Amino acid sequence: MCVALLAGGKSGEREVSLAGAREAEMALVDNGYLVRRYDPATDLARLAEEASGIDVAFILLHGPLGEDGSIQGFLDLLGIPYQGSGLLGSALAMDKDLAKQLYRDAGLQVPAWEMARTADQSDPSRLLQGLSLPLVVKPVRQGSSLGMSIVDREEDLAPALVLAFNFDDQVMVEEFIVGRELTCGVLGNAELESLPVVEIIPGEEYRFFDYQAKYQAGASREICPAELPAGITAEVQRCARRAHRVLRLRGYSRTDMILAEKGLYVLETNTIPGMTPTSLLPQAAAAHGLSFGALVDRLIELALEDG
Repeated sequence: MCVALLAGGKSGEREVSLAGAREAEMALVDNGYLVRRYDPATDLARLAEEASGIDVAFILLHGPLGEDGSIQGFLDLLGIPYQGSGLLGSALAMDKDLAKQLYRDAGLQVPAWEMARTADQSDPSRLLQGLSLPLVVKPVRQGSSLGMSIVDREEDLAPALVLAFNFDDQVMVEEFIVGRELTCGVLGNAELESLPVVEIIPGEEYRFFDYQAKYQAGASREICPAELPAGITAEVQRCARRAHRVLRLRGYSRTDMILAEKGLYVLETNTIPGMTPTSLLPQAAAAHGLSFGALVDRLIELALEDG
């Protein structure tokens, strides 16, 4: 079977994508697939030309133009099946504002938030009328915490907004929830299977799970399965499945949450989680009994399941 491995792209997460693709390519080759590599930054015309010889695509792109439905729509036009969610689900999950509205309407608890305006960069006082410090400021359509800040003082809000607007023309400001950082993966199409919950503990020098804490070796600890009461574990897994369904996802996803005094808060859902053997979703899959190679096989099976 010929697999088109799509990695690289033009987003700020290009290097993360390429790192994951190296591991995924080895697993695919070991599993007996014929792998062709394509970088959407340069190879879209070649991909279109060679589409008839491709059985399935494996997308390892993160951020804009990779995880937002763009490449998914392109593959739909070419008639190439691919792992993970389609155009609509990818676009919904990538837009943190729309995703939070859907979470809330589905009965999931989310942090209070406001959408920033361009004018707020010079005078952010409007945002403080309905929200209390500390606040999280983040671009709506970025991943890996790029452009994200935690603001404790009013005077730091404007610079945080300027930073976030450098990454996106839509910026969200939400209340900062203190608690345990959890994430939970889901596998499946019509029938969903929850993976073990992972707890993320950033190093003492990190206020939150930012880009460095995510990708610098030893910067954070991940506990899998998370040490939680059975009832809370079940609730985290239920929320992950619920988030997956309300965003109209398929194949797999990973939803990030905070366990706080006032309960469980859903933050966001990743439709193309990191895919090195030590990434969060593969760790959870391993704890569930799926090796990295078996996980890759399962994702391809799910990609082909509906033709």
